[in-house]
Amino acid sequence: MGTHEPAVLRRLLDLALELGGVRGTEAVLRTILDAARELTGARYAAIGVPDGDGGFALFLTAGVDQQTWNRIGALPRTHGLLGAMLADPDPIQLADIRADPRFRWWPAAHPVMRAFLGVPIVAGGDVVAALYLTDPPGDREFTDADQEVVEALAAHAALAVVNAQRTERTRELSIAEERTRLARDLHDSVTQTLFSLTLAAETAAALPAGDSRGSAELDRVRLLAATAQDELRALVDTLRPVDLVQQGLAAALRRRIDLLRRVHDVDITLTAPRASGVRRPAVDAELFKVASEALSNALQHSGARHVMVSVESSERGLRLTVSDDGRGFAPSRAGPGHLGLVSMRERMDALGGVLHVQSARGKGTTVLAEVPDA
Repeated sequence: MGTHEPAVLRRLLDLALELGGVRGTEAVLRTILDAARELTGARYAAIGVPDGDGGFALFLTAGVDQQTWNRIGALPRTHGLLGAMLADPDPIQLADIRADPRFRWWPAAHPVMRAFLGVPIVAGGDVVAALYLTDPPGDREFTDADQEVVEALAAHAALAVVNAQRTERTRELSIAEERTRLARDLHDSVTQTLFSLTLAAETAAALPAGDSRGSAELDRVRLLAATAQDELRALVDTLRPVDLVQQGLAAALRRRIDLLRRVHDVDITLTAPRASGVRRPAVDAELFKVASEALSNALQHSGARHVMVSVESSERGLRLTVSDDGRGFAPSRAGPGHLGLVSMRERMDALGGVLHVQSARGKGTTVLAEVPDA
């Protein structure tokens, strides 16, 4: 790293701290890309994440203006040097990229490049991304010191990339879970009501004119239509979730449980403080998702008649408990994806908390989640 070693080390430390606060895969990649270009002085830089199907899920560039990039055309495929980078965790340093036998060709609008440095970002033995740098200042070649710096950056970057990808996958899973939950609620409430309404209307239409039963059937149709309207209004209301920043976890749970009481013939109770001192929206959001998953399991799978939900302070911090009097199950025999247990545990792990599941055949189930104070 030469005479600039202390400054470079400080910059790498700053970047490691910066990456810890960046959210989103693309934002993380952009931070890494800009840092690699800054540390080496490369005129052009790119970073790519493989999609596992011969292309890139993400491919970001620096040094190429948008107009030129548009003329270049479609994203590169994983062939030639790009393919070599994604198949081999060893860095590649070249005096002239065009002289390498793995080099194929450039599109007509592609800038002419010479010196090349490629460094994979490896996590768990897999290449999760790759850095491509060309043309350091002064028409020189990249040096071993340049490679050493970028390898150090890649080592710091690996965890940030994996964490960002995991967070986005968790977010996508949460969206899918909410869509599935809403579909179930629609099926369990509105669909059944509309089916009954249809039968009542058909019965009324089949009665002969003047039959006194017609008035009663029409009254039933009006009642069922009003019920369906109320159920739809309640479901639509859940699409506008409580603002956890302003109202907190307890308010979100009250709204969710109010809806579930409409949909399921199950007694659901909630014990929670009306307001808490310090609100942590990120923690509240994850606990709300854990509570929703546990409630869904109890209502859909356990055959419970009573479900109890509580939120309280504990020695560890904040405790959420969801218990039911259903048929229970044997946790030791549950598969890895059984009833969303993996999802709930991952949420608690991400918060530094713990999840305990207590259940036995015929003994009901209790899900207890605890997160430490900030």
